[in-house]
Amino acid sequence: MNDFKNEKLENFNKEIANKKVAIIGLGTSNVPLIDYFSNLGCIISVFDNREKEKIDKDILEKIDDLKIKYYFGEKALDDLVGFDYIFRSPSCMPWTEELQKEVSRGAILTSEIEQVLALSPSHIIGVTGSDGKTTTTTLIYKILQSAGNKCFLGGNIGTPLFTQIKDMRPEDYVVLELSSFQLIDMKISPEIAVVTNISPNHLNVHKDYQEYIDSKKNIYLHQNEDGILVINKDNEITKDFYKDAPGKVRYFSHKELLENGVIFDETDRTIKVCEDGVRKHILKQKDMLLKGEHNCENVCSAISATLGLVKEDEAVQTIKNFSGVEHRLEFVREINGVKWYNDSIGTSPTRTIAGLNSFDEKIVLIAGGYDKHLDYTPIGKPVAQHVSKLILMGATADKIYNAVKEELNLEQKNMPIYRCESLNEVVHKAKEVATEGEIVLFSPASASFDLFKNFEERGNKFKELVKKL
Repeated sequence: MNDFKNEKLENFNKEIANKKVAIIGLGTSNVPLIDYFSNLGCIISVFDNREKEKIDKDILEKIDDLKIKYYFGEKALDDLVGFDYIFRSPSCMPWTEELQKEVSRGAILTSEIEQVLALSPSHIIGVTGSDGKTTTTTLIYKILQSAGNKCFLGGNIGTPLFTQIKDMRPEDYVVLELSSFQLIDMKISPEIAVVTNISPNHLNVHKDYQEYIDSKKNIYLHQNEDGILVINKDNEITKDFYKDAPGKVRYFSHKELLENGVIFDETDRTIKVCEDGVRKHILKQKDMLLKGEHNCENVCSAISATLGLVKEDEAVQTIKNFSGVEHRLEFVREINGVKWYNDSIGTSPTRTIAGLNSFDEKIVLIAGGYDKHLDYTPIGKPVAQHVSKLILMGATADKIYNAVKEELNLEQKNMPIYRCESLNEVVHKAKEVATEGEIVLFSPASASFDLFKNFEERGNKFKELVKKL
């Protein structure tokens, strides 16, 4: 199929050539657009709410070399006037007043990832959810790839895919992790959509919880009747998504013995594919490298998404060999009989609870960080059950302390709780108080923006400090 011509992409290139294009946000997904649209003769302006000194020097050099207009700082969008196309970054919400004014004048508001969905000729699988989406997305990608398919990994992870659309063919697969910020104004859905679960998250950015839920629903609302929606039967929000799904629905569960779907059966710790009440044993939990029941759910969702696309034994072999994604219950090292794990992806209470439930050993938990205005009440009971010592830092320390203290009082238990000011102090305190046979788990239940750029930077710093001990 080397002679394949992507007419949609060719038409888009002709349409946008020489037009006025605004690129909002100079993050990972948007920077490749600068060269692409420059080569099409577009008149480009870039906008970023950071001050110039905070922008990467390589990006500034590119802007200067191409003689592109730039607007930086808090008031940058004041100059967003007179554009044909606006490519927003996920962090710039579509209801921003300046964007809406320009749209009302006739500008087309879109994003790098929306154009991948619109212009790629390949099969597209999209994954969203509050927890587990990176692991699920990566696993789907690896299952398809190991079966000999050409695959592209992108969205919220991997590399920006817009500039790779020219290399995509109808028989290929594109696997995308999609956040609520990317989905909020999406008017196109992937042919296979996976929703791992939904719980309150990013409420410091979304207007309310309902807007967050509605954003997630865009991953399937624009499918046709041939579309497939994979949903978590156990989640209070996602279990009802079948009601407005335009296509077919597949369920996964670890609480119900489904007649049809993919389950993790807790009685024999086995993942099974169910069809008309017949349950076929696929994989035992003990044969997986991934830890925790939440990862059994992720495996169930990945199997659901790839049913019929690959041979069963090939999928199982890939799952057996998959050790996980960095910063997700990632083993760092063992010191004096104490195992240290980096779970910096634990940016919300539900993520940290899943981490706590993954170990039989007693845990020294390190938690706290930036406040996304989430409810920390649910974390109290799991901490009281699994944690021997609690070390807190950051803006959410008080919320976590209050939730845990309330539960400890109810259960008439005591637990040493320590407060620290820095990650370095936290790591040394954990080494001091952890005893042989315990786990030290770095799972903040909070975002990282108070001290670090993102959870990856935070996790890498934690690992660096632990390796120096």
